[in-house]
Amino acid sequence: MHFILDPEDPGAPQASTEGKPKHRRLRGGVVMATPPASPDRTRLLQICLLLGILGEIRAEQIRYSVFEEQEEGSVVGNIAKDLGLAPRELVERGVRIVSRGRTQLFALNPRSGSLVTSGRIDREELCDRSPNCVTILEILLEDTVKILRVEVEIIDVNDNPPSFGTEQREIKVAENENSGTRFPLPEAFDPDVGVNSLQGYQLNTNGYFSLDVQSGADGIKYPELVLERALDREEEAVHHLVLTAFDGGDPVRSGTARILIILVDTNDNAPVFTQPKYHVSVRENVPVGTRLLTIKATDPDEGTNGDVTYSFRKVRDKISQLFQLNSLSGDITILGDLDYEDSGFYDIDVEAHDGPGLRARSKVLVTVLDENDNAPEVTVTSLTSSVQETSSPGTVIALFNVHDSDSGGNGLVTCSIPDNLPFTLEKTYENYYRLLTHRTLDREEVSEYNITVTATDQGIPPLSTETYISLQVMDINDNPPTFPHASYSAYIPENNPRGASILSMTAQDPDSGDNALITYSLAEDTFQGAPLSSYVSINSNTGILYALRSFDYEQLRDLQLLVTASDSGDPPLSSNVSVSLFVLDQNDNVPEILYPTFPTDGSTGVELAPRSADSGYLVTKVVAVDRDSGQNAWLSYRLLKASEPGLFAVGLHTGEVRTARALLDRDALKQSLVVVVQDHGQPPLSATVTLTVAVADSIPDVLADLGSLKPSADPDDSGLTLYLVVAVAAVSCVFLAFVMVLLALKLRRWHKSRLLHAEGSRLAGVPASHFVGVDGVRAFLQTYSHEVSLTADSRKSHLIFPQPNYADTLISRESCEKSEPLLITQDLLETKGDLNLQASAGRYGLVWWLQVLLPFLLSLFPGALSDQIRYSIPEELAKNSVVGNLAKDLGLSVRDLPARKLRVSAEREYFTVNPESGDLLVGDRIDREQICGKQ
Repeated sequence: MHFILDPEDPGAPQASTEGKPKHRRLRGGVVMATPPASPDRTRLLQICLLLGILGEIRAEQIRYSVFEEQEEGSVVGNIAKDLGLAPRELVERGVRIVSRGRTQLFALNPRSGSLVTSGRIDREELCDRSPNCVTILEILLEDTVKILRVEVEIIDVNDNPPSFGTEQREIKVAENENSGTRFPLPEAFDPDVGVNSLQGYQLNTNGYFSLDVQSGADGIKYPELVLERALDREEEAVHHLVLTAFDGGDPVRSGTARILIILVDTNDNAPVFTQPKYHVSVRENVPVGTRLLTIKATDPDEGTNGDVTYSFRKVRDKISQLFQLNSLSGDITILGDLDYEDSGFYDIDVEAHDGPGLRARSKVLVTVLDENDNAPEVTVTSLTSSVQETSSPGTVIALFNVHDSDSGGNGLVTCSIPDNLPFTLEKTYENYYRLLTHRTLDREEVSEYNITVTATDQGIPPLSTETYISLQVMDINDNPPTFPHASYSAYIPENNPRGASILSMTAQDPDSGDNALITYSLAEDTFQGAPLSSYVSINSNTGILYALRSFDYEQLRDLQLLVTASDSGDPPLSSNVSVSLFVLDQNDNVPEILYPTFPTDGSTGVELAPRSADSGYLVTKVVAVDRDSGQNAWLSYRLLKASEPGLFAVGLHTGEVRTARALLDRDALKQSLVVVVQDHGQPPLSATVTLTVAVADSIPDVLADLGSLKPSADPDDSGLTLYLVVAVAAVSCVFLAFVMVLLALKLRRWHKSRLLHAEGSRLAGVPASHFVGVDGVRAFLQTYSHEVSLTADSRKSHLIFPQPNYADTLISRESCEKSEPLLITQDLLETKGDLNLQASAGRYGLVWWLQVLLPFLLSLFPGALSDQIRYSIPEELAKNSVVGNLAKDLGLSVRDLPARKLRVSAEREYFTVNPESGDLLVGDRIDREQICGKQ
């Protein structure tokens, strides 16, 4: 254990090291304290400890050892005990591991105060074959701000057996091989170290071979097979040996490899080439696959000893990419494109070997002949892109070099330029040319020259290269920038995003260079007390005008700007242009209802209508305004809901609420009206107001009649209610019995159908009956769900995706209340007879009772009348995204989908079915707000 005494904290607890050597690191080195001995040594120890205190030791070190492959949570050492702390003090003093780097291998156990492993430790993975494997931790004591260095030595265990790179090695040995011949054997590898590493090899007992293990300078053991006595192929043609490698661990681990010794017949003649060297010449760019030549070698032996094969010797990547050698015929063909400029000569080493392996060597010398396949190259060394129009003749414009990679006449190059240009070419040194001005240039005549330099070689046919040099003629800054228009007008819709592009303006300057480099700016001004720069900005380089804020038409309708375009000449010139920015109105304000307004004292506003009022009597008027303009502010009124339809009407454009007919005595005293006010914007916005109309001749009558609207306590009313309840219950029981009989009949016929036996296994999860689906069920669905109804009259399966019905939603009410089913129809079982349900269902009374009672029955018997498949998906899914496997959920096989005619039917195909997989896919963009509003 290594530790340090901190002179600033003499009272700090010290690690317990009783009976163990102690190491104290001092500033001048390391002093080791040994167990008590002579007085001189004791005094020397005291002096060392004193020096350690004065040396301001800054770190404390503890060393532990742990075996690899320990389970998670294995104790490495007791940190709390070695620091002289109680386990609970570790948390109080903020003791934690602060080491960085790879994944932490250790953790602190706050209960026991021990350092434990945080996972499986593999020494070979951490340290490979290093003899010492030590990992270093840094532990922080936050209360004293001290760092404790902990070294944990990972001790190797024998967890890896020696292994060979191959399970079997074949060695061919001639039967006339001399005794004492050695054959190298495959080496084994053991990732463990020390005594657990590879220790030696063993060979199974045999009468011909023995094992000799050699040790290299690096300590690696190399096994060799030694031939002990003469072999006889006729006596035994194949010898099977087993080579075993073992380590020194406890228990000992080992690995084996099979050695297959194959005896071959004597081969006493090597192949001989017909020529010691082969010379061949070929033109570059010959087609790939062209045969270059054929090499030939003979072997007088018979059988496999005389079968000759050919191969490249010491093959280089370049050779293998350009040439291919047929191992049987000896044909050498062109594999890649030959290029004289890349290499004009190739020296290829080839060899021929017979079956047992005797070899002969030869060379193939390939000379590549040059073709005029390279055009001259022009390299511009120095170039002036611009020149003053007052420059004198002889001014150097460019210096360039010409080069042709071909040889001989193919590489001789001449240069020229057009004769009608005021320039000339002058050859300076070897292949270097200068381009000079021939006379004074005039920018008013030509402001830019495009000079074509043509370099042509003398090959047949000649090849040439054209190089284009662009030269600008510079002038003085004598032209200010000008805008193409005297003024600009721009339009931007309100509620625009910040940073939106408004207008692009471009000024022209006939000058060149910096004199034509234009920058744009806005003239400083204020609008509504704020600088114009807070409203808009302009890109100084492109002249694009951007909005810095979102404009509101109701607050800002137009803005006048002054844009300045300046060039970069010396002195700079500029010009101005006026810009008028108009804000366009958008439909972003909901109509605001001014009348009627509800009282603020918590009471309910009531409009009065006398009972004697005739048709067209003006009851009240709804007054609303819209802050938008144009058609966005055109308002229309309509009656959305009324407690007694047909009694009142609302003026489409006036908002006047009038009676649609004369009031009758049977009309209720309290009439509730919901009036919607809608503008004509795109999309239209609307607001609603609820009116309460009291039908009475005077206010006292209203108060008296309102007082009589309390629940009746008349016994006759209670009796009538009781009779109604009993009647409804009786009809419900009759209907329930009818449905049960219907289900029994359908179940019986279903069991008799042939198709049930053919596909019973796939329809096991589907209820064995057809059920009647009623639109009233949809009132219970408040989410976008998937409902499967099996109808008895149609013998078809419907997969319905109804939209939620919200009676209190004005926006998208029509779209959410109507049913838009996606009908997926499949032919169901053929039955011998059908119940004539349409006859009975056609009766108005039965249909009415179905609509009233079926939701109640569905709540009592969930799943009895309909099967429901429900999926949940987020809106805005990508097209063809998978919603669910419809075929699997319906109990159908994918191969039966075409025969069942599975399809999707809807007004808008939000979903489609993949006939190959049976998956329900997203077929169109789904916008939840568009379908169901804000619900």
